[in-house]
Amino acid sequence: MPPNPASEPGKPTRASRVAAELRAEIVRGSLRPGMKLNLDNLRERLGVSLSPLREAISRLIAEGLVEVEDQRGFRVARISRENLAEVVEMRADMEGLALGLSIERGDLDWESRVLSTLHTLQRMGREPGTTRALEKREAAHAAFHTALVSGCGRPALMRLCDTFYDLNSRYMNLLIPDPGERWRDRDDHGPIAEAAVGRKKGLAVELLRQHIDETGTDLARRLADAGQALTT
Repeated sequence: MPPNPASEPGKPTRASRVAAELRAEIVRGSLRPGMKLNLDNLRERLGVSLSPLREAISRLIAEGLVEVEDQRGFRVARISRENLAEVVEMRADMEGLALGLSIERGDLDWESRVLSTLHTLQRMGREPGTTRALEKREAAHAAFHTALVSGCGRPALMRLCDTFYDLNSRYMNLLIPDPGERWRDRDDHGPIAEAAVGRKKGLAVELLRQHIDETGTDLARRLADAGQALTT
């Protein structure tokens, strides 16, 4: 998801920038599951000292994107059927809770964010399937989900939503490498937004959870088909 203003106060530190860059590489799948992270190589490539790099790695460990091995260093977090199920369940729970609170507490600015990001997302869906257009669609999708939960008034909850959205996106990128396929025939965002701004809490949360669960079911099937091919 795009950074939440409430969760990124002040000017980003060097460690924050390094964490963001590594996070993006892991979520995109450029750094593969199980890949060993050589700190000396990363320090040279990213042009930073060891201290901010270690801080960045610590943040990614807390987010579930990096694993630490005693006496053996760090690896990109592995993927598994069990982890995917947990990610999907936690994402549905966190976003569902945050959406419900947003419907209860959100003001007109929140409604405007939901509707404007939906409009952008739907516009992106009508763009030709170029690489640039698909990247913009990915960004618009993340912005829409951020907007849905942005009225909850719970910065810590929103950070959790960000974390599980990223973990879910990682599986999407690894298991559906063709961006065009990810968005084919997906038009279920409109009903979620309509129910949300209509203050139909139960319906909106149900539709959001259904949206996340259906994606999770598809990813679980693809993961079973892929077997060990996605790990190093």
